[in-house]
Amino acid sequence: MNLSSRSKAILICGAVILSVSLGVRHTFGLFLQPIVMEQGWGREVFAFAIAIQNLVWGIAQPFAGLAADRRGAGPVILVGGLLFASGVGLMSVAGSIPIFVIAAGILVGLGLSGTTMPVVFGAISRAMPPEKRSMAFGIAMSVGSLGQFILLPGALGLIDHVGWAYSLMLLSALSAVILPLSFALRENRKDQVGTTNLEAHRAARLALGDRGFQLLSFGFFVCGFHVVFIAIHIPVYLLDAGLSSTVGSTVLALIGLFNIFGSLAAGWLGGRFPKPQLLSFLYLARAATIAAFVLLPPTPTSAYVFAMLMGFLWLSTVPLTNGIVASMFGVTNMAMLGGVIFLAHQIGSFLGGWLGGAIYDRFGSYDIVWAVAIGLSLVAAAVNWPIAERPVMKAVAT
Repeated sequence: MNLSSRSKAILICGAVILSVSLGVRHTFGLFLQPIVMEQGWGREVFAFAIAIQNLVWGIAQPFAGLAADRRGAGPVILVGGLLFASGVGLMSVAGSIPIFVIAAGILVGLGLSGTTMPVVFGAISRAMPPEKRSMAFGIAMSVGSLGQFILLPGALGLIDHVGWAYSLMLLSALSAVILPLSFALRENRKDQVGTTNLEAHRAARLALGDRGFQLLSFGFFVCGFHVVFIAIHIPVYLLDAGLSSTVGSTVLALIGLFNIFGSLAAGWLGGRFPKPQLLSFLYLARAATIAAFVLLPPTPTSAYVFAMLMGFLWLSTVPLTNGIVASMFGVTNMAMLGGVIFLAHQIGSFLGGWLGGAIYDRFGSYDIVWAVAIGLSLVAAAVNWPIAERPVMKAVAT
């Protein structure tokens, strides 16, 4: 893409920030087994902390997005990076359930609200011409996925050699890389129309009252349910099936690797075909992929094939969903509106993470959650199809 040096800097640094924040977060599923075994906690404790993380992340996201729209993304990312690194570090020394929930749930959740897609995509969307936004989102999301692919085998190796606590300390140090990168995403928002509380309230009211935005939010809720349930519980699900921890970490790494291709493909396709219909096809493909995986006997081969297919579909929803939001409401309040729709995603994430642990502890199986995941995929495919990708109001869609 032919871009100015400023636009390139925002895209590159924003993509690296996503790579670090999403990559470190994606390793958390590897820590479930060693932490609960050493601390003597049930799986629900760990799952609840991660569920709280996703809920806090979702609740804080609209406010982080509003701050980024008004003050620029840089300061928000700086504060988010500090909170994120602090939370990961505190996880390594948390010896009680309340401290662990504060660290993994509240601090990391708040940190993620300032260092992930809505805030970063808001800055990228304002730096890009409309015809290049979808592809830019896809590029940023693919680099974010690269962090997942690289950090997962690295985190597993660290856990094996130095233990889970030191591994979390090192991941906390890595997260501090976000701090200097945040300065590249500083924006002068004082001259921008639509960054006042009145304009932000108006945009939020229009979005929440729009049927298409409501349906899009439900689809994103389903996406959140899928990704957190799988990311947190797939390693132990495979261990329960008699497979090794290496298989579990490889599955998560493959998801990150193939998400690179899926995000790039979604960004490219989103600039050429209707995004709502693309989302419908993605959710149908998720339903078929999950159903095939749980019905077939678990083997390393079936797990790897599932990872590659699911990885391609993993966060391909993100550039498409954000692209629809930009088309409907413009980019002036993009981070705030992205945060609003992301709240729906994180409510789904809370339920996917927590229900996985709660249902397993009560029934000794994940079968119910897999069935719910398939059913939600089918509903999401149906509700995304009729969404009309058009400006809701010209005064907002700038």
